[in-house]
Amino acid sequence: MIRRRTLFTITAGSAALAAAGCTDDGGGGGDPADLSMNEFPRNETLYSTGTAWSPPSDWNTVTPGEATGLNGLGYETLFLFDPNTTELTPWLAESGEWTEELVYTLKLRAGVLWSDGEQFTADDVKYTVELGQVEAVPYHNIWDWLSAVEVVDDLTVALTFTEARHQEWNNFLWAEQMLPEHVFSALSEEEILTGANEDPVVTGPYTVHSYDQDRLAWVKRDDWWATEALGLEVQPTFIVDIVNTSNDVTLNLMAQGEIDISNNFLPGIQDLIASNPDLSTYFDGPPYMLSANTAMLIPNTTIEPLDDPEFRRAMAFAIDGPKIVDSVYGGLVAAASPTGLLPIWEQYYDQAVLDEVGFSYDVDQAKSILAAAGYEDADGDGFVETKGGDPIAFKLNVPTGWTDWEEAARSMAADLQAAGINVTEEFIDAGAVDDARTTGDFQLMLNNWSGTSHTPWTHYRYLFELPVQDNQTVANFSRWTNEEAWTLTQQLAATASDDPQYQALISQLQRHSLVDMPAIPIWYNGAWSQVNNSVWTNWPADAGDAPKVFPSMWNSLWNMGAIYMLTELKHPE
Repeated sequence: MIRRRTLFTITAGSAALAAAGCTDDGGGGGDPADLSMNEFPRNETLYSTGTAWSPPSDWNTVTPGEATGLNGLGYETLFLFDPNTTELTPWLAESGEWTEELVYTLKLRAGVLWSDGEQFTADDVKYTVELGQVEAVPYHNIWDWLSAVEVVDDLTVALTFTEARHQEWNNFLWAEQMLPEHVFSALSEEEILTGANEDPVVTGPYTVHSYDQDRLAWVKRDDWWATEALGLEVQPTFIVDIVNTSNDVTLNLMAQGEIDISNNFLPGIQDLIASNPDLSTYFDGPPYMLSANTAMLIPNTTIEPLDDPEFRRAMAFAIDGPKIVDSVYGGLVAAASPTGLLPIWEQYYDQAVLDEVGFSYDVDQAKSILAAAGYEDADGDGFVETKGGDPIAFKLNVPTGWTDWEEAARSMAADLQAAGINVTEEFIDAGAVDDARTTGDFQLMLNNWSGTSHTPWTHYRYLFELPVQDNQTVANFSRWTNEEAWTLTQQLAATASDDPQYQALISQLQRHSLVDMPAIPIWYNGAWSQVNNSVWTNWPADAGDAPKVFPSMWNSLWNMGAIYMLTELKHPE
């Protein structure tokens, strides 16, 4: 069973090493799972922070909570997605292919064991996929075009579709964790959806060791399948993720070597790196971080005049994205392409479309677009009114305490005001931001859920998914309706990347995104990662022979190759 320890709180002066017992030996033998958290040997323990903002609440991979590493260290996917090659790599699956036009056949690896000793089989895959028939399960939509799942033998699954949506199915293969049928089939639907799932049964390299009010500990499994099958072995015996309390505390712990990796935004980290040779980032200069997702301004298009694409295009020209990159982030991020697509998809940028309908910061152009569209400042207060003469006053919401986004919101509001659009930044509780985004009870907000993926299809689903529901949970938060764009997105989902129509569809969707402006790309949010090399070295980096994988412990990034990071770590020589 998972053990819960007496609660304690980290402070800038105590922290990880004190909690870890400050020992450097191997622990004297025995089962590592029998050690308490304050007995973990320092040289076998990786300390992380920046992925959890509250105590671990559950280990439910269907509707996950705050358990850092649950999806990747614990539960695993059939394939991994490699952002460097933009290809899928077999993982729990040994192979997968379309054996008929509407039939996809999976071959699973032999010898994969769940952490309770049971074999991973085709029954687990069938159960996981069929769980999507429950409407509340996040991948429920696959059953709009999947008709049957057949267990051919213990290690073979055949899936029959009504439509072969290649891109959308590939997304499932690397994004969704497989579940143990022998455990979950005994649970009620309510338990599956809302249960804490303590002591999860997993296939991954770690199991949950114990947890506390401010940290969660994982312990290495001796029988992880990938060690024999792929020659991979994770190096830390223990991983302890500490709840992030503040940037100041994290910076101090990083400087002292009490945190090995931090995965949240740390303002001023570039200055600390310059003065501390133990600290490093993926790049040794701007932008320092890999790009993880696109921060976008989301307008609520159900509100006048945000319902007017020309008004939204004027907003796009009014915002100085490079200024945010320099003044807010100090070069820690990069300005976004007007397409919103991440740099790994640069080969699909259509320059002809960008030349015709793209945008860049130009306040005079923003004012010209407003005037041409009929928006005037009739009362002379410096701000345009609606076409009907009503005053315009919008709030731009971001979560309070997200200091970088707060400063970015201030910068955007000032830019929009300079162009004659009355926008004021407003910081509210993160939970309230989530609720407002879901229900549509907002005017303007920032969001960065268009992220790294194996296909541009996910970006256009994020922008154009229909129908618009009362509650929008994963996409189209602007609530913009463009039937043609959504049809093209669905066509893209069904098109193989080597099909000549693939680029043509993406080009058409780029045009729709730039003409309609359902969301305005501003900057590429970084895959925040600051590491200390005093206990662990050979972290991912752009330079030399260092591993070229994501140096991040965010849940989705494990499936994008970050798991390799743990297999490449070394101790200083």
